[in-house]
Amino acid sequence: MSKTILIVDDSATMIMSVKSNLEMNGFKVETANDGLQALNKLKAGSKPDLIITDINMPNMGGLELIKSVRALPGFRFTPILTLTTEGQAEKRDEGKKAGATGWLVKPINGVDLIKIIKQVLPGA
Repeated sequence: MSKTILIVDDSATMIMSVKSNLEMNGFKVETANDGLQALNKLKAGSKPDLIITDINMPNMGGLELIKSVRALPGFRFTPILTLTTEGQAEKRDEGKKAGATGWLVKPINGVDLIKIIKQVLPGA
């Protein structure tokens, strides 16, 4: 059975690019335009196997989303990867504290992204 990945990014271009790469590699993909929309999807019953989120977004940013997801029952161990332009060590530490599984800096090529997903998502 294919794994489902939720992509959270306010850039339609980023979503399109990551989504097509993931789908070509056999993943099911759900999308959200910001943290708030993603959180509402999860609360409404969406159960992705992995979440990939941007950090800087309107309404609710990635760090706040990660903290909120970790507080939801059933999502404590769901892998969450950040995909952001933020490369500073302080931001990474903040992400780790919030509960991020990994921190990826844009741009990332499709092959590397799939490799990382296979590392953090058992059975992918």
